[in-house]
Amino acid sequence: MKQALGQIGEIVHALGILLALPSLLQENEVVEHLSLAAGNTGRLFDLETNQRVAEFKFNQWQGGAESIRQNQLFKDFYYLVEHRTTKEKYLYTTGTKHPLRFFQGRRALSSIMSNNKKLREAFRRRHGEKYTTIHQYYADHQTLVHLETIDTILPIFLREALSEE
Repeated sequence: MKQALGQIGEIVHALGILLALPSLLQENEVVEHLSLAAGNTGRLFDLETNQRVAEFKFNQWQGGAESIRQNQLFKDFYYLVEHRTTKEKYLYTTGTKHPLRFFQGRRALSSIMSNNKKLREAFRRRHGEKYTTIHQYYADHQTLVHLETIDTILPIFLREALSEE
């Protein structure tokens, strides 16, 4: 049952990206890579075009203690920030209120990265002990990634499905 329910998340992720693409792409923007599976697919980002790299998060935030969602959001933000490219960087979420509250909060980076050794080591190699909380890192890097809501451009039936999730 748990495995079958996990596949629903994969379907929502793929469908959400596919339905959002026509509204996101600019004139003359060409998709170079598209990863429709949620999670690690061996590619750095969900979307890469000739003009942007992007990650999509279709989680419906509740506003409480959502450490797993926060950890994943930070990981995606960090990899977008640190990716060397001249392309625009985007992090699309369902709403920005809760993600921004997290990014501007005081949660310790050691807590956020505690279960991800690869991320923790990469972060420490790059920044040492300069940052201890999420808001410190976000304050210095927020202009490098466009944090945008995706829910306003998704068809109504997908918005309703996400709100029931």
